[in-house]
Amino acid sequence: MKRDMNLIRLLLLETEGEDPKPDLSAYTEDQRIYHSALLIEAELVHGVIRTDEIGQPNGTVRLRLTWAGHEFLDAARNDTVWQKAGERIKKSGVDVTVSLMKDILNQLLKQSLGLP
Repeated sequence: MKRDMNLIRLLLLETEGEDPKPDLSAYTEDQRIYHSALLIEAELVHGVIRTDEIGQPNGTVRLRLTWAGHEFLDAARNDTVWQKAGERIKKSGVDVTVSLMKDILNQLLKQSLGLP
């Protein structure tokens, strides 16, 4: 399954306790479980991954964001900045890592604050 940064962002918002809760209806249960497992593996969220007999995630419990999870989410929270980052990435035609996405988001946030 391909990693979906939009779903990553929504799951982080949900874990933090965003109100109203983010709409995850466009995603299947398998996509949500897989991406929740990625968040736990990436240490953006403290949680537990349950696996099936062949080691595939079949359930997760996301307990809370880690410091790194809060840092990423704070950079990704603003819808306008998130969309600009997505447009920049789409225009480049490449996939990005979570750390690179955070760098792009931070750069856009700095620009919106008039910082170099």
